[in-house]
Amino acid sequence: MKLQISASIMCADPLNMARDLDILEKYDVEYLHCDVMDGMFVPNLMLSTEVCNAVSRKYKTPMDIHLMVEKPERVIPWFDMKEGDMVSIHYESTPHVQRALSMIRDRGASPILAINPATPLECVREVLPDIKMLMLMTVNPGFAAQKLIPECLNKIRRARTMLDELGYSHIPVEVDGNCSLANIPKMAAMGAEVFVVGSSSVFDKKLGIENGVKAVRDVFAQCEKA
Repeated sequence: MKLQISASIMCADPLNMARDLDILEKYDVEYLHCDVMDGMFVPNLMLSTEVCNAVSRKYKTPMDIHLMVEKPERVIPWFDMKEGDMVSIHYESTPHVQRALSMIRDRGASPILAINPATPLECVREVLPDIKMLMLMTVNPGFAAQKLIPECLNKIRRARTMLDELGYSHIPVEVDGNCSLANIPKMAAMGAEVFVVGSSSVFDKKLGIENGVKAVRDVFAQCEKA
């Protein structure tokens, strides 16, 4: 699997979001990452159902909807989902993980399980048959522009090894948190394949979105040659 961009739209200019998303689609990012936060599971509020559904209707780029909410099975029916979209729930957010993953699958999207930095990898074993991707948070969720938790690099490697050894080599690892131009090579070397990119790369104001996407692609090319 080639390395892929999931561009975090919470880092777009809130007063010019359509302009920013037009650029992302023009430059063929693989996913538009939509963070949904309820102020309970994480200490922030972000991106309403209306925003996510409007983006989904306007753009052909698949959605990567990240539900950082308590009891996600309550809100899954509120979202428009189409084939090619991905929707992630957190292991820590509900006692009914498989039920929530099944609801996503029944609506035509690919279910993803996300886990926080301090959550042990062992917890994902029971639901590996139910997911299309494993998302590892490399910062504590809730806010952009945080620094990578160093131990998470080793966790990426351990996750990739675990998936391969258990017969799930087809499940890619997605990483979310400080996927900067400097950190992407380290993460890729550990086995990450999908990168949620935001303020430290694609949305770096010094670069601009066009140059940010190109810079990430250049880093990907270097990683794939290594």
